[in-house]
Amino acid sequence: MRGVDPDLAALQEVRDQVARAKAAQKIAAGWDQATTDRVVLAMAKAGARAAHDLARLAVEETGIGRVHYKVLKNLFGSEGVWDSIKDERTVGFLKQDDRAGLWEVATPVGVVAGVIPTTNPTSTTLFKAIISVKGRNAVVISPHPRAARCIAETVEVLRRAIARAGGPEDLVCVLQRPTIESTGALMKHKDVSVILATGGAGLVRAAYSSGKPAYGVGPGNVPAYVDRSARIDQAAHDVVTSQSFDNATLCCSEQALVLDKPIANRLLAAMIERGAHLANPTERAQLEVYCNRRGGMNPDVVGLDPWRIAENAGFHVPRSTTVLLAHQDGVGREHPLSIEILGPILSVHLVDGWEEGCRVAKELLHFGGLGHTMSVHAQERSVLEAFALDKPASRIVMNGPSSMGAVGFSTGLMPSFSLGCGPQAGNITSDNISARHLINIKRIGFPKADWPEAEKRAHQRAAELVGDSAPRGSGLRGDPGLRGNGASSTVSVLGSAGGPPPSAPQMSWGGTTPIEGPRSKPAGQPLAPTKARNCGPDCDCSSCERQRGKGNQSPMVVAGSPVQPSSLTFVRNPGSKAPTRSAPMPVISAPRAERSAPTGGALDASEIRTILTHAGSGCPMGPCQGCPHLDVQSGACNA
Repeated sequence: MRGVDPDLAALQEVRDQVARAKAAQKIAAGWDQATTDRVVLAMAKAGARAAHDLARLAVEETGIGRVHYKVLKNLFGSEGVWDSIKDERTVGFLKQDDRAGLWEVATPVGVVAGVIPTTNPTSTTLFKAIISVKGRNAVVISPHPRAARCIAETVEVLRRAIARAGGPEDLVCVLQRPTIESTGALMKHKDVSVILATGGAGLVRAAYSSGKPAYGVGPGNVPAYVDRSARIDQAAHDVVTSQSFDNATLCCSEQALVLDKPIANRLLAAMIERGAHLANPTERAQLEVYCNRRGGMNPDVVGLDPWRIAENAGFHVPRSTTVLLAHQDGVGREHPLSIEILGPILSVHLVDGWEEGCRVAKELLHFGGLGHTMSVHAQERSVLEAFALDKPASRIVMNGPSSMGAVGFSTGLMPSFSLGCGPQAGNITSDNISARHLINIKRIGFPKADWPEAEKRAHQRAAELVGDSAPRGSGLRGDPGLRGNGASSTVSVLGSAGGPPPSAPQMSWGGTTPIEGPRSKPAGQPLAPTKARNCGPDCDCSSCERQRGKGNQSPMVVAGSPVQPSSLTFVRNPGSKAPTRSAPMPVISAPRAERSAPTGGALDASEIRTILTHAGSGCPMGPCQGCPHLDVQSGACNA
């Protein structure tokens, strides 16, 4: 539309795409497992069929990587990911363990925001869409602007596959005009439930600060330690093939070689036989200037062929070169090639023994790769175990290529293009992200078979400390809240006429027993005042107060008496079936000479029976402590 501001149009597109995805997800939320798997299988097959076309388009648009390896990534991101989750239940009951009294139920999270990088655009789109729909979610893809076209084409392949399988194609949507602002708006949209963020450190920080749950990944400055016990030819082969895998654009690709001195020259020679080029001091200086810009990776290096990196740096190597190697004397800002560089170039660090190798590997991980990945080449089990126990990496690939191993292509790790680095790197998880991270799991618990006995034992232990063997509400014999001191009771629901039904149990509460002991009276006669010792003319005990009142009895005792003001009143709301107690009025002290006998609320007999039936075995007016009807000296209730 002419005259529409591009930024405003991009923000409106976010709202539109999220609304469409939300509507589609509501449909998918009603699917069973078979329907869900049928749709996801169709998506995986469609992605595999289009693997070559999408790979070629990605390289043409971004200039990053190699078509052959993009095809491998697309196949892995579609069929490989599907194979890893096809038997996983993501719908309904996941577990019904009646013996343990535990059920688990899977529910979808809703709408997923999938942020896609330029390094692996089509394969990451396939991966995120497949794991999202496997959990009956919808996903809105936000592409990197440099890869918007190939990502949009990937989404279109998936949408057609969903439609052919009978599902709503809006389960996978894409932003056609991606901007930094629109990506931010997508991550903060109220209808987005979770974020899958793959990209630079700034993007991951933005995802975690969006206020939404997010799975982000950190940078991967991956060290590869080669021990003196390693099989040299195999280690050289693994490192070269890993660096050649799409020109080392995966963040789990090796970034630094940490070589045990006794085998360093042999390992470097074996790599040179496989096409590697070891830079001389002049070439190393040129690479340091070109690859490192202001302490960070030059983005123009990402995914380039080794010969092109060399030419851009100012020297020439054969086009058949597989990887560039350059010695570094340490790790840190003073050593420009010790940073993460997503391209076929490796810094080389010499160490004497695996202990020093451990130290240097740690330095590399802390300098931009904490919690991500490392690889170890050794045959001594003690060395492998030492690295496994001590290194701050969430994935350690042993005796294999790091690129393919960490993502689960060549190892038994969960296939994934989103590799969590754990809380040590500011990530919520250290897992390889998959479909199970995109479902909610409800857990239903039933009481254990031995719970009554276990509860009693727990109360007994507590009673030994506090001295109360049957605290109020515990349900144990002696519980003051139980009628009959342990006998269970049931109170019928109040009748619609306002009073209790004739069959309702009678109230057993009869007022607080005075401190002097229970009083008795002949039938039909009022209680005689209980005079405490040493009462004087100014005594304010209940007996003296009643004497001064000279017959001012509560309307609860004498029917038809005038209503007296009370600090506690009961009100009946129109249409209600039972009286409710209003908030107590503040008790205001008055001069002793003006005191009058305490009175109760003005209630008829039916309402009183209703209150007492509702009250169970407790006072309908609440706790005695602080109640204006409690005689503090005698302990008697004057209500």
